[in-house]
Amino acid sequence: MLNTLWLGFFLVSAAFGAYHWLFLDDPQVFARLIASLFDMAELSVQLMLLLFGTLTLWLGFLRIAEAAGLVDLLGRVLSPLFRRLMPEVPAGHPALGLITMNFAANGLGLDNAATPIGLRAMSELQTLNPDPKTASNAQILFLVLNSSSLTLLPVTIFMYRAQQGAPDPTLVFVPILLATSASTLVGLLSVAVMQRLKLYDPVVLAWLGGTALVLGGFIAVLASISSTAVAALSSLLGNLVLFGIIIAFLLAGAWKRIPVYEHFVEGAKDGFDVCKSLLPYLVAMLCAIGVLRASGALDVLLEGIRWVVQSIGWDTRFVDALPTALAKPFSGSAARALMIETMQHYGVDSFPALLSATMQGSTETTFYVLAVYFGSVGIQRIRHAVGCALLADLAGVLASIAVCYWFFA
Repeated sequence: MLNTLWLGFFLVSAAFGAYHWLFLDDPQVFARLIASLFDMAELSVQLMLLLFGTLTLWLGFLRIAEAAGLVDLLGRVLSPLFRRLMPEVPAGHPALGLITMNFAANGLGLDNAATPIGLRAMSELQTLNPDPKTASNAQILFLVLNSSSLTLLPVTIFMYRAQQGAPDPTLVFVPILLATSASTLVGLLSVAVMQRLKLYDPVVLAWLGGTALVLGGFIAVLASISSTAVAALSSLLGNLVLFGIIIAFLLAGAWKRIPVYEHFVEGAKDGFDVCKSLLPYLVAMLCAIGVLRASGALDVLLEGIRWVVQSIGWDTRFVDALPTALAKPFSGSAARALMIETMQHYGVDSFPALLSATMQGSTETTFYVLAVYFGSVGIQRIRHAVGCALLADLAGVLASIAVCYWFFA
């Protein structure tokens, strides 16, 4: 999928470049294409400089959290809920512990730990699957929730905003939190409808009701203040929560009497290794997106969507952020490149850039997750998994648009 997408970007750019040259008498289009390639390659290296520092810092703190047992603690807290949402999984089965640890790791932004834990969880669920070629109900629910972007700390979004010069990188913290909550809730409800899950179970109702109550109260508070105050509150909460979690990690490590400095350094080394492997992907996708923009192809697509939106009578400011949403289900690197390009093109704190960052943080690379998780256990018939996962993505996109108009318009 990624091969086709990347090649398609260049071929479409070449076609539009030829059109500009032959029919619009614009031979300079090829100079713009080449200049864009070099500009985006340079931008990739600039991003890596920030990545080296930010990822080593954050993965160092996260290693302390793992060693202090915070991920295991979250797993034990969530276990009663998942035991009821997956009734075919026996109590005490190792899959439940792995599933809860996977979601806990995702919530804390531990992507490097979440994926291997998730693959082990899928493998354990496969041992209970009566038809090894067909996805079971538990496997589908696990995958849909995994692909609904359940991340409470979008640190990488903050990092990219900081690199692009945002005076307050965490400005999108609350919008992303609200939008990703919507995508996860829709993903859960869609699977519950398809599988006839008993959501009226007291434990499930307590979790869903409690979450809805907290979010509802939070939204009610936001609705009672001005848009300027909402943006300021998002900024304050983003910085306060992020720093508070770092302090909590350190205090938990000190309480457990673990050598926090040594664990930080160990985790930071992993961050350095992760960074080195990302540069080729950044160069590849940013350059492809750059030539797509320079050829005029991306503008033609957006103008077509803008014309449709105007015909309906809606505001069109959200259209400039849609490339990120359209690419995200297929490729995380393409969506990330489009988000960065939007920041570059419109300004890091422009409405399209803020919306693009919110969409990036509240949606997931659905087809990649489907391929990796189901492919790891040989699943060929995935039933309603794709429909439910894409519905969750759509909810995240629509919620992002609504929240950003509320916060930033």
